[in-house]
Amino acid sequence: MALKIFDCHCHLQDPRILSMAPQLIESALRSGVVHFAVNGIHEKDWHLVKQLADSHPSTIPNFGLHPWFVADRSPIWFETLKQYLNAVPCAAVGEIGLDKGSHGREIPFNHQVEVFQKQLELAKELRRPATIHCVRAFQDALEIIKCAGPFPHGFILHSYLGSAEMVSQFAEHGAYFSFSGFTMALKQQTAKKMLKAVPLDRILLETDAPEALPKVGLDSLPSTISECSHSTGLLATGGSSSTNSQGSESLYESLNHPANIHAVLHYVASLLEMPAEELAEISYANSVRVFSFEGSKLFTVLHIDDSGSLYSERIRVKTFCRSVEIIFVYSCF
Repeated sequence: MALKIFDCHCHLQDPRILSMAPQLIESALRSGVVHFAVNGIHEKDWHLVKQLADSHPSTIPNFGLHPWFVADRSPIWFETLKQYLNAVPCAAVGEIGLDKGSHGREIPFNHQVEVFQKQLELAKELRRPATIHCVRAFQDALEIIKCAGPFPHGFILHSYLGSAEMVSQFAEHGAYFSFSGFTMALKQQTAKKMLKAVPLDRILLETDAPEALPKVGLDSLPSTISECSHSTGLLATGGSSSTNSQGSESLYESLNHPANIHAVLHYVASLLEMPAEELAEISYANSVRVFSFEGSKLFTVLHIDDSGSLYSERIRVKTFCRSVEIIFVYSCF
């Protein structure tokens, strides 16, 4: 049985790769990546996320204001965000969060907290999951989540690099933990301890493309955008000069793409000491669960009515602590 993988966090709207997004999606689909959660990061890219979602059924749109761009927000940013989320019922909330790292320190933390809280509350109000960026601010994030919760539709801590000790505290409040190529930058013993602390029904996989290029890859797949472009003939198209082509190759050497989730899958599975196929199945089911909110692309099923015509029907999802009961309402045949 072919693997089905869900890239639960990427940025295909990033200007460095946007023009190649259709080819990158096609390449990933051929490798078994069947869904992509594309996360917006600021007001100026939300329309691009929407366009990708409209053009590619495999993409799940997410709209949010990333902490790095809090200082650049407009006076109407929150109203604009609500408009996008109301207009696109299949969209989740993200990427939002807190950052006390080298980049985040440049943004007043009280402003980050204010923006983060508003977006968390909006996700809860709309009954949609939120994807959270958190760098060196895990205790702050936990306290805010405790106050704003509960979150019956869950939230994702993307590219999780927090401590193993904090996993249970976040999980208690609805967290899912997503792992990317950044996991490979940790000492193997640290990464293994962290991964083994995560309940299997809360583990997700992502690429964070075009960031988080895996340090180790698979011989069977192109690891960089440059290699992927060569394999699809992308860099050779468009009538560009050889000089421009060489410049593009240099730029793309450090960029990640969704098909690289296979490298993440195999690395995480090796640390968990389980078959990659089993982890793929588990993480895919978890991703479908968290993104199966009412209105999402994963919330529609097809039935055949008694005349033989296909029609779509919404299904109701009841979320319990660690499981999901899906109730299908079928017509009589």
